[in-house]
Amino acid sequence: MNAPHTASALKPQDTDRKVVHAACPHDCPDTCAMLVTVKDGRAIEIKGDPAMPFTDGTLCTKVSHYLERTYAPDRLLHPLKRVGAKGRSEFKRISWDEALGEIAARLKALAASDEGPQTILPMSYAGTMGMAQYSSMDRRFFHRLGATLLDRTLCSSAGKAGIKATLGASVGMDPECFEDSKLILLWGTNPIVSNLHLWSRVQEAKRRGAKVIAIDPYRSLSAEKCTQHIAPLPGTDGALALGMMHVLVAENLIDRDYIARHTLGFDELAERVKQYTPEWAAKICALPVAEIVQLARDYGTIRPAAIRLNYGMQRHAGGGIAARTIACLPALVGAWREAAGGVLLSTGDFYAFDHATLERPDLLGGRVPRIVNQSAIGDALTSSTPPIRAVIVYNNNPVAVCPDSNKVIAGFSREDLFCVVMDSFLTDTADYADIVLPATTQLEHFDVHKSYGHLYVLANNPAIAPVGESLPNTEVFRRLAARMGFDEPCFRDTDEDLCRQALVSTSPRMRGISWDEAKQAGWQRLPVPERSAPFAQGGFPSPSGKCEFRSDWLAQQGIDPLPFFNPPAESVASNTALARRYPLSFISPPARHFLNSTFANLKRFRDFEKEPRLEMHPEDAAARGIADGDAVRVFNDRGSYTLRAQVDGKPRRGVVVAPSVWWKKFSPDGRNANDVTSQRVADLGGGATFYDCLVEVERAGGA
Repeated sequence: MNAPHTASALKPQDTDRKVVHAACPHDCPDTCAMLVTVKDGRAIEIKGDPAMPFTDGTLCTKVSHYLERTYAPDRLLHPLKRVGAKGRSEFKRISWDEALGEIAARLKALAASDEGPQTILPMSYAGTMGMAQYSSMDRRFFHRLGATLLDRTLCSSAGKAGIKATLGASVGMDPECFEDSKLILLWGTNPIVSNLHLWSRVQEAKRRGAKVIAIDPYRSLSAEKCTQHIAPLPGTDGALALGMMHVLVAENLIDRDYIARHTLGFDELAERVKQYTPEWAAKICALPVAEIVQLARDYGTIRPAAIRLNYGMQRHAGGGIAARTIACLPALVGAWREAAGGVLLSTGDFYAFDHATLERPDLLGGRVPRIVNQSAIGDALTSSTPPIRAVIVYNNNPVAVCPDSNKVIAGFSREDLFCVVMDSFLTDTADYADIVLPATTQLEHFDVHKSYGHLYVLANNPAIAPVGESLPNTEVFRRLAARMGFDEPCFRDTDEDLCRQALVSTSPRMRGISWDEAKQAGWQRLPVPERSAPFAQGGFPSPSGKCEFRSDWLAQQGIDPLPFFNPPAESVASNTALARRYPLSFISPPARHFLNSTFANLKRFRDFEKEPRLEMHPEDAAARGIADGDAVRVFNDRGSYTLRAQVDGKPRRGVVVAPSVWWKKFSPDGRNANDVTSQRVADLGGGATFYDCLVEVERAGGA
């Protein structure tokens, strides 16, 4: 029944002790190179590759225990079929033949119906970031089928669109150069939790005398260790940047030569920012005027100056324009002249993987399927016309991670929705599945990786044979394609074929990169000189080749082409009526021991986090009669959930913080942070607005 799949390179009978090159697959900018030691067919050790410069031999606390995930006692080992009500997680074991047969029959029937294949929706995201398992055979399958397409917007799309408007693409400074910076702004980021290998370089810079400033409404673990912490209200980062620009221009703390040579629209920008005084910005951000002025003066006088911008600050209604505005700052002061100066949100567009060959959009054959925004998946599952009648979920746990959970659950609870979930565990989403398919972990398949936080290509070699009857995503879609009668040769490509195809590129950005070399060594650096300043002489990947203070790309979309303040939709200032009922801004950044919802089912990491908690400022807690340790209820019109108050003063006044994402089944009341978040999308890129959320908090009595 289970023929050996194309990803497997090792057999259980292998008895030699060996070390295998692998890559961390998770949604983290560090994309670590790993070494897996195998003995008698079993992985016995995992560690960071000391030869890979960015990883430098270390892994985070989560991935250093990855073997516990691969060999977890509750790991899914066989296909399952639902026998109970949706949501009750009641299944029986079935064969792969039965599972694939039923899935193919259901998909064929839907594709042949009057409503057609647009009733079928792939629902994947970044549970693995490898190009083969994330976006290759699966995309070919759904393109050939003509299914509805998913716009994968949950994490970063607003910020990336904002960076594109200013710089032309998701590019920035080399993260390895941060250790040479003299001023570092950690803007909306907590690198101890989510960018550990950058943090070590920030710490090195600080040891050398750099001033490190955290800009965050929350005094995170990283902010506690910085030289200074500036805490604006959520969603006001763009206002802070505009106030800085006002000071920089007014006090002539700018690099006029760099501006003249390598920017577009400065005169219009200079006129625009006259209105954005530090006093105006202070009122919007709820910060002292002097703090904004001093931040601008530091940024205008200390060299080299680096900004690490992260995705937390772009998860609100104005997030795209905020990222676009902040990205203008380095060109104003000429920070790009030095390798240790500039801004970094993502390095993703320094790569030139061959996505068209991997995904084969030509298989659509001229069809133009509808597109569903993942940030509004609750609405899509409950009110689309025609309805979505089948979902294939992989690399994703939407019941836990998508906003406005009540609508998401209502959609997955539909008896007329055929749901397939491919995963290594019975997630919150798998509880609603009709068919569950066991997926391999990173140690059991081939893959090739790029990064959004460094400049290396990584290869992942399978270290062990698949556990139980688990299969890689690629093999599942190969088998489904065969069942559906898709006979194009591309559906017979092996996983190594896919990895090789990803790297076949005529772009100079991929010169010298090959699958065979990466597979052998584990990693290869892109052809970028060490300690390079990518835009010292301009050459931005924008239409003009310059840093665009004025963006015609935005103007063509009917958006103001110059930086401006686009406020959050839910805040005390922008929505006073709502704020009278729900006066607290709610944000839900990553818990230290979880990675999105990955690892949140493993006992080790739940024990570290203990229980869902809500961090509060003492004044906000006292005003509500809440003491440290009380059970509290967070609520708004969308929903509510219960967690434990931690009155520690880490959030600024007016803000509450719930480290996330807990699986609902491990939460006290079966709910999590996304019971109160909104499906509203950001101004650019259709991005999710998780941190644009007003709530009230009350004691939960005996909860």
